[in-house]
Amino acid sequence: MEEDKPFDFIDCVNILKSTGKWVSGLRDLRTTIDEISDESLFHHTCQYFLGDHILEYANDFAQWVGESLEERALSEHLSTIDPFELKDMVSLRRELTGVIDRYLERFPEPRDALPGDEFYFTETITITFNVGIRARNLAEFLAAIRYVDPGSIYYHFYEARIRLGTDDFSTWFEDVLKKKDLAETIRAIDPFMHTTEGIRQHIVETVEKGIRQDMEGVMVQ
Repeated sequence: MEEDKPFDFIDCVNILKSTGKWVSGLRDLRTTIDEISDESLFHHTCQYFLGDHILEYANDFAQWVGESLEERALSEHLSTIDPFELKDMVSLRRELTGVIDRYLERFPEPRDALPGDEFYFTETITITFNVGIRARNLAEFLAAIRYVDPGSIYYHFYEARIRLGTDDFSTWFEDVLKKKDLAETIRAIDPFMHTTEGIRQHIVETVEKGIRQDMEGVMVQ
């Protein structure tokens, strides 16, 4: 079973593209979120996790609202939106605009950003490619996960949640290796609490534990 369905690591690179859209105020931000492409929406929310450190707020919109508009309460609300728990970009768009609408009902006259602090919308062209690294069991997976590029961790752990509703790692552990407990542990890692490198370390520690348990089981037999 393990050899029939190995885990092939995929990496991704992102090319930023300007949309030509920019805003200086909260009302314009709300309107433009409804107008931008799914690729731009994905970039400003989901791809936050490609960064090498955790920012104060969990997406680009929340970050700008907090820093440039100084609407900290709204930033906190926008940061609680988990794009990976929503089923699609339509739901994510609706959630973001709904939060802003409710805020504007209470505070109808927010200030604009100062000149030079406007929000510029960009979108990402994502290119994926097979890196030629294949794992057939936990030991091979552990060796690979230590050294693959962060883009591969992002693709299989974060981006997969948009594609499949769960990450590729836990799916392979459960469906191919029949390691349900291991899969559930990986699936339970909170993406908002860690950088991509932090996710890598959690996966390494979890897989190491799984390998030790397998070895102990063999020794007992």
